[in-house]
Amino acid sequence: MKGSTRANKVFSEESTSLPGQKFGRLKNYPDGDESPSPPNYDPDLLGGEDLSSSPFTKSPWSTHMYNKEHTSPEAAGEPNFSPNVLMGSLVREEGHIYSLAASGDLLYTGSDSKNIRIWKKQNEFSGFKSNSGLVKAIILANDKIFTGHQDGKIRVWRVSTKNPSNHKRVGTLPTLRNLLRCSMKPSSYVEVRRHSSKVLWIKHFDAISCLSLSEDKTLLYSASWDKTFKVWRASDFKCLESINAHDDAVNALVAGFDGLVFTGSADGTVKIWRKELQGKGTKHFFSQTLLKQECAVTALAVNPEATIVYCGSSDGLVNFWEREKNLQHGGVLRGHKLAVLCLAAAGCLVFSGSADMGICVWRRSSEGDHICLSVLTGHTGPVKCLAVETDKEATSGETRWIVYSGSLDKSVKMWRVSEQAPPMVPNQKHQHYTSDGYCVPMLSSAPSFASRTSMGSRRI
Repeated sequence: MKGSTRANKVFSEESTSLPGQKFGRLKNYPDGDESPSPPNYDPDLLGGEDLSSSPFTKSPWSTHMYNKEHTSPEAAGEPNFSPNVLMGSLVREEGHIYSLAASGDLLYTGSDSKNIRIWKKQNEFSGFKSNSGLVKAIILANDKIFTGHQDGKIRVWRVSTKNPSNHKRVGTLPTLRNLLRCSMKPSSYVEVRRHSSKVLWIKHFDAISCLSLSEDKTLLYSASWDKTFKVWRASDFKCLESINAHDDAVNALVAGFDGLVFTGSADGTVKIWRKELQGKGTKHFFSQTLLKQECAVTALAVNPEATIVYCGSSDGLVNFWEREKNLQHGGVLRGHKLAVLCLAAAGCLVFSGSADMGICVWRRSSEGDHICLSVLTGHTGPVKCLAVETDKEATSGETRWIVYSGSLDKSVKMWRVSEQAPPMVPNQKHQHYTSDGYCVPMLSSAPSFASRTSMGSRRI
């Protein structure tokens, strides 16, 4: 889905990065002055009464004003722990936000403007621009950044050792060398029904949907709308394998535990692929189909402890499977009215972003039940991507996370989320929805059955 408005050029056409302009710091709210985000978000009100002096007019990062009457009584009664709050927004007229990646105090944002911007502690730090293809995925690997694009290419960028704000493009996957070598072999061409022609097997001939790294970070996986996923060696960018994985677009891929790779598709299935040693290298083999349904699979995530696999679908449901139970189906999280577009897991929390413009925060108990702590609202468009980092300012005894959410409303929002935050209560403003669209006051745990609701759009 592309935006209707194109931004003015802010980067040169060079492959190297330019130092970004410094912006004012994002104001943090004191620990005793939090409340949920305002239900009626209006950028014109961000700076107080005088809009001319508003930080919104001076900086892309803007603070949000809190309305005391929306503070939950449960949060007020828990002085030691913070409720989940919106800390600020980044608004850029550069196109929809399609991808995010966070590492420490750095945040990378990708959009359909082809720009990858880098933010450090809410200041614009640097940026670089690709020549073509909107940025569908960003993944960080030590000193390299891999970006997946709408044009089916993966671009590789390296951070300068002398100047960390300088990023230079060091390659494009597949590399020109590999393309030339493969093009000389007739066996390197495969038939493509969509184009009624033959293409090189090392090339994606449709948009990259997502990227993932293996546990040891030696392999890069790319999934595409061309129904395949490919395996690349991260050290020299060589394409090692191309797997015809699904009958429709591959919307999601995550490299999990025990050498397993999980893929989700618009054909409604989640499949498991097993990595095995073969000679001097590795090969991936189909293991099993984890889920088969009518609606499209749109997002996948594995929690940090590598114990649970989460799957979001176009019917608004999040299914999960438990590793300790041999990937037995654990249940369904019902928190969205429209399609789940992205998932992220951190600690005992899992976050689901949706086309309904909300983000559900789920907490997993030691027994495997999931409770919804809150629904983060404020976006005015579908939530397309999420990134999570540890909150280093958390108090002793509290585990907090900084969550970044990117949306098709052209904004990135920054949230502070606590694992110890009290769960939602029936009389709170935000409500939950079943997959059938009926409003329910609170979701205490996940029932164990799947929905067969069919939805419209299948590619994401």
